[in-house]
Amino acid sequence: NAGIDGVGLGLLLNNRQVKRMVSSYVGENAEFERQYLSGELEVELTPQGTLAERLRAGGAGIPAFWTATGYGTLIHKGGAPIRYDKSGNVAIASEPRRCETFNGRQYIMEEAITGDFSLVKAWKADRVGNLTFRRSARNFNPPVARAGRVTIAEVEEIVESGAIPPEDVHVPSVYVDRVYRGEHFAKPIERRTTRKAGGKGLALDGARERIIRRAALEFGDGMFANLGIGIPMLASNFIPPGMTVHLQSENGILGLGPFPEEGDVDPDLINAGKETVTVISGGAFFASDESFAMIRGGHIDLTILGAMQVSQHGDLANWMIPGKMVKGMGGAMDLVASAGTKVVVTMEHTAKGGKQKILEECTLPLTGKNCVNQIITEMGVFDVDPVDGLTLVEICDDCTLEEVKESTGCPFVVAPTLKP
Repeated sequence: NAGIDGVGLGLLLNNRQVKRMVSSYVGENAEFERQYLSGELEVELTPQGTLAERLRAGGAGIPAFWTATGYGTLIHKGGAPIRYDKSGNVAIASEPRRCETFNGRQYIMEEAITGDFSLVKAWKADRVGNLTFRRSARNFNPPVARAGRVTIAEVEEIVESGAIPPEDVHVPSVYVDRVYRGEHFAKPIERRTTRKAGGKGLALDGARERIIRRAALEFGDGMFANLGIGIPMLASNFIPPGMTVHLQSENGILGLGPFPEEGDVDPDLINAGKETVTVISGGAFFASDESFAMIRGGHIDLTILGAMQVSQHGDLANWMIPGKMVKGMGGAMDLVASAGTKVVVTMEHTAKGGKQKILEECTLPLTGKNCVNQIITEMGVFDVDPVDGLTLVEICDDCTLEEVKESTGCPFVVAPTLKP
């Protein structure tokens, strides 16, 4: 994304030096969102895993590839707004992607990305140009470095050749053309998230805590899971003692631990939600292209994420309200496109004013089609079948079946073994 206002790409945005952004997430940069919605900036929103793979393919000399990510969405069908006009109408829209079937699954074709210049930030370089990165700061840097015709690396330290052990070289010198040592390394943290030593835990309202505690029951010992921002991530606080769940973060972490205490905050250790985190014993760091290879390859057992809308057949919408709000899809399209991953949506049953969020058909742009396996709200739990639709399998103690029906915008079956 474009980071935060007034730093990094934020400086170029303020100077009107950016014509088009190819990114997966708008993030917290208010100027980025304002310029996009007002028609001053072109934005090609791309699923984060697809973006990582387009860069990796570019650096590897592969012109295009097939992916299930984005099938059935605006990414596949075209029409995603790249630029608005001053009246808020779509002036430039994305083109549709080619589609093909492999082994009974639908895939779309994505083209590689290369750059005239690649600008990356590393921890150390040696004098021949080998790069190494610190903790979670690897993220997109390695695939970006490989995709540039000329790659320039800014580093915190230049060391003698051989000072970086060969097994610790994350980007070999063959990809690096220039190295320079920066002078000022203020590292602003977008979401400084900490826990108090000996704290009493989370302060949650009843509805949110009910959702979070129920979501935590989906964890299993030894499971690999990815949790979205907000309610999903909070479910990790209720993993039972003695159970090990390996939490994965799309920016390149396996083995997320709790939020750090204030004295342990490290700007080079953040999760995909830009929050400061820790890593448990046995954890690992890697680049974004490898992170999404884990996701696309079906190696993540469970993903829990939020939603703005879910359809009765498991379509998911959670990334934009055209012309009004756009945050980008981030890695969500990749997470829900994996055939081997259970997809659980956690959300409040209705929006403000009682507006229904579980519908016959989503009215907002889709994140994924027929991808949701389960919906957990403060009113109950639905199992989702892509053909047969919704089955209410659990209902909250203080809700009636009539209240659930009134708050749900589509028909559903009640399980004969409905549980409280």
